[in-house]
Amino acid sequence: MIKRRYEISAVTKNTIPPTAISTTEHLTLRDCVEKTLHDYFAHLDGAQVNDVYNLVLREVEAPLFASVMQHVQGNQTRASEVLGLNRGTLRKKLKQYDLL
Repeated sequence: MIKRRYEISAVTKNTIPPTAISTTEHLTLRDCVEKTLHDYFAHLDGAQVNDVYNLVLREVEAPLFASVMQHVQGNQTRASEVLGLNRGTLRKKLKQYDLL
């Protein structure tokens, strides 16, 4: 089996904590998110945190859009179909994450 390692950026109050998931088992995206959020809350050390929903969206959307755009070789029409988004919404998000 292939050993996989997933790393997330350094922890601050406003970012997801560093985590490494090394396993020979297949992990779902949901499993990775759940583990990362568990680690995030564990590393807060009592600090108050707000706006976790938007934090997670920012952390997930940017690589999602980058990966899809790479997969479709930059074709925005195809990317909007893959994502199930209106092309205008896709362009807005690509600009938001400096991918356009």
